Amino acid sequence: MTATARLAATEWRLLRREPLVLAFGFAFPLALLVVMGLASSGPDADLGGISLIATYVPILIAFNLSMLGISVLPTAMATYRERGVLKRLRTTPVSPWRLLAAQIGVNTVVAVGAVIIVLVVADLAFDVSLPGQGLGFALAFLLTGAAVFAFGLCIASVAPTARTANVIGTLVWFPLMFFAGLWIPRAAMGDTLRAVSDWTPVGAAVASLQEAMAGSFPEVKHLLVLLAYAVAGSLLATRLFRWE
Repeated sequence: MTATARLAATEWRLLRREPLVLAFGFAFPLALLVVMGLASSGPDADLGGISLIATYVPILIAFNLSMLGISVLPTAMATYRERGVLKRLRTTPVSPWRLLAAQIGVNTVVAVGAVIIVLVVADLAFDVSLPGQGLGFALAFLLTGAAVFAFGLCIASVAPTARTANVIGTLVWFPLMFFAGLWIPRAAMGDTLRAVSDWTPVGAAVASLQEAMAGSFPEVKHLLVLLAYAVAGSLLATRLFRWE
C-alpha cells in the first residue's frame, strides 16, 4: 500500500469510531428525505410543477456534501494541528499533504455512499426518478464536492483549534444552505434572491443537480461557478495553510 492509502485506511478506521459523524453523513440526510417524502403531496405549482420530495433530493445531496466539506473536514484538520500531528508529520518523509488527500478521499467515500442511498430510497419509496442526465449529474456532483471541500480547506487553513473550525464552519454553513434552498426552495425564491443563489457554491450546486435530475445537462454558468470556487478556494487554502 502507498503511504496515502495507509493514511486513508487509518482515517477510515478513526471515522468508524465517530458514530456522530457517520450518523450525520448517512442517517441524517436519509431521515430528512423520509420527512420530506411523507410531507410531499404530489406536484406543486409553487415549486415549478414538481413534488416537494423531488425538489429536496438535490438539496439533501448538496446538504450532505457541504456538511462533510465545511464542517467535518476542517474540524478534523484543525484537531490534527491542535494536537501537533501535522507538525510531527512535517518532519517525516510522509508529506502532510498526503494526510489531507486521505481526509478528502474518506469524506468523498461517505458522500458517494450517502448520495446512492438517498437516490435509491427516493426512487423506491417516493417514486422520485433517478437522474435523467447521468453524466451531467456526475459532473455536477464532482464539481460540488470540489467546491465545498476547497471552501472547507480555507477554513482548515486558518483555524488553530477544532472548536474554532467548528464555529467558523457553522457560521459559513447556515447562510450557504439558505441560498441552497434548505428553508425556502429555489423555485419559491424571488428572482433577485435566486440570482444571488446562482452565484453561491451550494446554490449553483443545487441548480446543477436539479437540472440533471430533470434530464437536462446542467447549465454551463452553474458549472463554471462551481469550478471557480473549487480553483479559487484551493489556491487560497494553499497560500494560507499552516501546519502548526
